[in-house]
Amino acid sequence: MSINETQSEAKPEWGRVLICGGTDWPRLGRKSGKTDSGDGEPSLSNVKATSIHTSSHSCACVVLDIDGVAWLFGRNGSCALGLPSTDVDAISENAPRRLTPLELGAPPTTKFVHAACGRNHTLLVGSGGELWSAGINNLGQCGQPVSPEVPAFKLVNVVSEGGGRERIVKATAGITFSVVLTDSGKVFTFGSGEKGQLGNGRTGERIITGNKVAFDIVSQPTQVEGIDNRKIVQVSAGAQHCIALDSTGLVYVWGYGGYCRLGLGTQADELKPKLVPNFAGPNELLMGAYVAAGPSNSVVVDRQGMYWMTGKWKNSGEGSSGSPYSSFRYMQDIMGCKVSLACCGGVTHWILTPDDDDKDTGAPSVMTVAWGQNAANGELGLGPDEPKSATKPTRHIPLTGVLVFDIAAGQNSTLFLAKPTGKYSDMPRHPIDVEPPDACVQCGVDQGDDGDEVLECEKCDAPYHLSCLTPPLESIPEGEWFCPDCEQSPGASVGAAAKKLKTKSLKRKAEPTAGAQKKKKQ
Repeated sequence: MSINETQSEAKPEWGRVLICGGTDWPRLGRKSGKTDSGDGEPSLSNVKATSIHTSSHSCACVVLDIDGVAWLFGRNGSCALGLPSTDVDAISENAPRRLTPLELGAPPTTKFVHAACGRNHTLLVGSGGELWSAGINNLGQCGQPVSPEVPAFKLVNVVSEGGGRERIVKATAGITFSVVLTDSGKVFTFGSGEKGQLGNGRTGERIITGNKVAFDIVSQPTQVEGIDNRKIVQVSAGAQHCIALDSTGLVYVWGYGGYCRLGLGTQADELKPKLVPNFAGPNELLMGAYVAAGPSNSVVVDRQGMYWMTGKWKNSGEGSSGSPYSSFRYMQDIMGCKVSLACCGGVTHWILTPDDDDKDTGAPSVMTVAWGQNAANGELGLGPDEPKSATKPTRHIPLTGVLVFDIAAGQNSTLFLAKPTGKYSDMPRHPIDVEPPDACVQCGVDQGDDGDEVLECEKCDAPYHLSCLTPPLESIPEGEWFCPDCEQSPGASVGAAAKKLKTKSLKRKAEPTAGAQKKKKQ
């Protein structure tokens, strides 16, 4: 192993988190009133994030950082974020919950490497192949014996047919079920089998007391049949269906077939994984390279970067509930884009593609493209004065020049990971007004515009004279700069940090200076 490879493993790619859309987590998607909209940076602005996780049917979010720590925020209904829902209905994005594997009983060297959010449950994956779950468990979706909920994150036992422990590397979750991927390419599912989303060939539909219909519940993770001889490299869960990609580029779908979301030409449910003919070869360029599941649609990006969609992906016109795409079709409006990433939110669709407009600069560039209808919470992030809907793929103007490299689209909000370079620093902050102190936090003196040069924290706006820093600085540094307090407590609430610094500044200002003390003594 070379030195460069070692350094690459030790320092994974990281970025800063951006958010747009609704942040009134308890009421999002419910008929209990209007929701607030956020636009800008949450207090994770000084956390070096490596991945972001949510889903098209979730109002919860998980951010993982370079130290393998999880930051959780959003709706905590049914203990979805591992806290008693009677005490905490939601966790603010401005003060996310910090969670380490050590707190869950893992060895000290363990890191969180992946996560998934269902409607009301959350999965966390450890670097040692561990899997933890928390949240609603009435249908076994947490991989624990059926119970109303799993109030705190608990280890899930995933074993092969031979009894050996499986190492989990990735996870995804639907509304009432969960899916995990092992390091050997096996897929395990657990939860409700109502629409065949477990991929085990049956739903167990039956009549029970009171003429009610019940379905199979599988609380122990069970390997999916039909693809057990393939090496699966990616799997994505929609609300009630799944799409998977194997190492050769073959694409498999199973689960609920409503609105033709499986891309097989019918609305029939598939109880076992079925091969999608569009990507079965022999042309290797037309085989799959990336897959994503939306609430009522599926997406495949082929090996030449072409974007294919099936199912219902908007509310009116072609592609709506009246005329869904019955099989995978490429999107003509983005045929010229070489897609590197795709994801679907509750009503939104996103892709990343190289930005040809910046090719003459010589610097790496990326263009974010978005579309979707009825994004009433601002989850398209097009701007406060722009339309809430975009029926056709459109360049995301507010993110022009921002180096986005990952997107996680939720039910009513969207998260982005962006490099802290270029136009990123010009993005509005959330919350916008943090009421920082006027005087230097260190010396308590406000010298105005004619005094020493002042450096302000990127997160809380706390001012510091360059000469008051340890060590002192001769000039304003390039790029990001965070004050000592924010560096010490990444993820702490912006408002709380500003209040603490303001109190600290006022206290210092009230204290007599050394010169005044000396004069008083004389």
